[in-house]
Amino acid sequence: MNRAWTLSIATVLAVQAAGCASLAPRLASRPPACSDMTVQIYFEPDSAEVTDEGRAVISAAAAQAKTCKVDRVNVLGLADAAGAPQANLELSQRRAAAVTRTLTAQGLPTAQFEEAAAGQAGAVTASGDIRPLRRRVDVVLKLSAPR
Repeated sequence: MNRAWTLSIATVLAVQAAGCASLAPRLASRPPACSDMTVQIYFEPDSAEVTDEGRAVISAAAAQAKTCKVDRVNVLGLADAAGAPQANLELSQRRAAAVTRTLTAQGLPTAQFEEAAAGQAGAVTASGDIRPLRRRVDVVLKLSAPR
């Protein structure tokens, strides 16, 4: 009786495994979901040059976005509070432009870009604390399913 019970369980497990295996190709070939995505590209101090790490983040985001309809791309350049406000605004503009160029080089549609710069606005809290890691560009990809 023990042997028959073991054989029955083995048969059930084999049937279940076969069923899962038949679903695997369909699940693996399913296109990724086209939902909005936000990525952050960080920069060295006083630099607007996209780093190797930044290019890797942009490349991965662009690859995922290429399977979707790109409705809009918001690119916002930021700077920390070190230095003069006008210089930080210009630096954040250069950072946003550098990321936009890198994104378009990856094949994203330029007509859908909205580029902005905040400089050091928001880099200091109401209590006077300087927010770290403001040497970045925030990219929001608004995506939808392809038509």
